[in-house]
Amino acid sequence: MSAERPASIPQGLVVELSRAKVKPGAEAEADRWMRMLNDRLDECVATLDSERMAIEIVFRLREDGAEYLYWVTVKGQDGAGLDTDRPIDRDHVEAALRVKEPGWVEAQPQVLMLPDPVREAVLAWALRGTEETAAAPPSDG
Repeated sequence: MSAERPASIPQGLVVELSRAKVKPGAEAEADRWMRMLNDRLDECVATLDSERMAIEIVFRLREDGAEYLYWVTVKGQDGAGLDTDRPIDRDHVEAALRVKEPGWVEAQPQVLMLPDPVREAVLAWALRGTEETAAAPPSDG
């Protein structure tokens, strides 16, 4: 796979698909972790500002007897990481350590397709305060 940035992804924008394997026997703990994120959604969303996270989606998949968590993120490259001084981030990290095997498998993005109103909103949020926000070309859709 090519590591070249697709033309459809503006400079400064990071588009990721990451996969982590759930530890054998930790499926119930994964249930609790995802329930905690859903139950504390307002706290989670409040962290997205400093992370420059425009989109964050978590998927879960059981395949060939193993269970995986997939993270889809679209964010500005200058966003902050998790801040364990915040209770939700601390609880999130602790749950991750209990549930997932260390490390991530990263997919290589190929194309980012966003209709213009969504593209404008994503770029305004993720790249705010950077030159790329104004200079980002519209998608050819």
